[in-house]
Amino acid sequence: MNSDQVKVGFQRAPHRGLFMATGVKREDFKKPFIGVCNSYTDIIPGHCHLNKVSEWVKQCIREAGGVPFEFNTIGICDGIAMGHDGMKYSLPSRELIADCVESMVKAHCFDAMVCIPNCDKIVPGMILGAIRCNIPTLFASGGPMRAGTLDGKPVDLISIFEGVAKFNNGSMTEADLARVEEAACPGCGSCSGMFTANSMNCLCEAIGLALPGNGTILADDPARRGLWKRAAERAVEMARAEGPRPRDIITLAAIDNAFALDMAMGGSSNTVLHTLAIAHEAGIAYDLDRINAISRKCPNVCKVSPSCAYHMEDVDAAGGISAILKRIAGIPGLLNLDAPTVSGMTIGEHIAAASVTDDQVIRTLDNAYSKDGGLTVLRGNLAEQGAVVKKAGVAPSMLTFEGEAICFDSQEEACDGILGGKVKPGHVVVIRHEGPRGGPGMQEMLAPTSYIMGAGLGESVALITDGRFSGGTRGACIGHVSPEAAEGGLIGLLKDGDRIRLDIPGHTLEALLDDDEIARRRAAAPAWKPRNVTAWLRRYALMVGNASSGASMP
Repeated sequence: MNSDQVKVGFQRAPHRGLFMATGVKREDFKKPFIGVCNSYTDIIPGHCHLNKVSEWVKQCIREAGGVPFEFNTIGICDGIAMGHDGMKYSLPSRELIADCVESMVKAHCFDAMVCIPNCDKIVPGMILGAIRCNIPTLFASGGPMRAGTLDGKPVDLISIFEGVAKFNNGSMTEADLARVEEAACPGCGSCSGMFTANSMNCLCEAIGLALPGNGTILADDPARRGLWKRAAERAVEMARAEGPRPRDIITLAAIDNAFALDMAMGGSSNTVLHTLAIAHEAGIAYDLDRINAISRKCPNVCKVSPSCAYHMEDVDAAGGISAILKRIAGIPGLLNLDAPTVSGMTIGEHIAAASVTDDQVIRTLDNAYSKDGGLTVLRGNLAEQGAVVKKAGVAPSMLTFEGEAICFDSQEEACDGILGGKVKPGHVVVIRHEGPRGGPGMQEMLAPTSYIMGAGLGESVALITDGRFSGGTRGACIGHVSPEAAEGGLIGLLKDGDRIRLDIPGHTLEALLDDDEIARRRAAAPAWKPRNVTAWLRRYALMVGNASSGASMP
């Protein structure tokens, strides 16, 4: 076992002495050592219960014959970090989390690991670290939040964000806004729609790193306790068998399966960024155009908030992720059913027993929302290396759109401009200098996109950015524009009044400027200067890669 490096032989007497100081008994040294990587913190709703989860997981590991050792990573709540400088730290935290996992596992030689994440950057950060360490690893997330209810209708975090704009334009009273904020987030769990956290936890099932139910069983559902128990027991089995390991599971076929699920369920556009980073860490060359090829084959059969009124509990009741995968499994050449999973079974074996119990939540193939997938990659002179849009959240009237640029050099400027009434019907809001390098940190744009929707401009205004979006974003919002402004991308050369054309079905994003004009602007543009930020963000800006490769670090 891997842990023999720190517990076997006379040279390891000091190590055993230190272990005994933590409560390890002499007889425990013959058992597998299981790392329990927890992201508990009081400040994130999706994580505030994970201290209790880890206690249960550790108890189940002991009962299964393993020795658990808990350690923690940091976690940032994107909702609380939204709309101010704190959001610059969200994406960089993914790298810190990966580094923490690598450091703890490599230093302490665990035989296997159970990762307990839930939100946003924490899930992919732990995956990146697990790939580097390549010990048997299983993901068991904290589970989604239950949707709130107000006046008999479901509400969630996006209801609050959009309520801010409604209050600002006078269509909602302060008392009504207070009622929404008190009802929308009723308890622990990752925010209740198909936002980034839940998207990534669902993708863990399709990749094969998590057991069925990981993405959809609610945090407060008693069935979640059974899932955590099975995960703990399976981790001990994997330690004894010394596999499967992350690099056995995360293959080209697994990444394809993840994107197929993403297309079918209309996941967050952030999944593209994170899944590309996962592929990069695993040494898998994965081109953005491959995503469009999958999208062309895979219909969008499931929509969840913010794209419709359904929430994660509805998907779970309809059969969960296995049911979605079974729904699309019959499409020739789409899913790789022989792909292995942490359970020891293949994806095909997992979904064989699944069934769809609600054809409205998970639609039939002939009644899909669209014949192609919920995410689309765009290219053109504004996105030579690609851009991403959550097509599932775009109104049909906005799938093609031409408008006049109104440019902002930061998210904060854009928020002030939208709330201040500067954005009018027919505008294309351009938010630049917010990419991985230029931000730095690639801020999420949930606030400005929510303000656009709340102001009633969702079907008359588009938005493009070299930043990214929360999974809670809806509308004609195009992110991850690459190359970013800090790399000399055309998005940084745009001026107010430039005409911009968006064609989502045609996969194009173009500024209607001729080559000579672009060349003149490029020659006159000042050299990019990094923003005055902290030492950590300066290091991040110098090292981070382009969004088209997942904003990966070397």
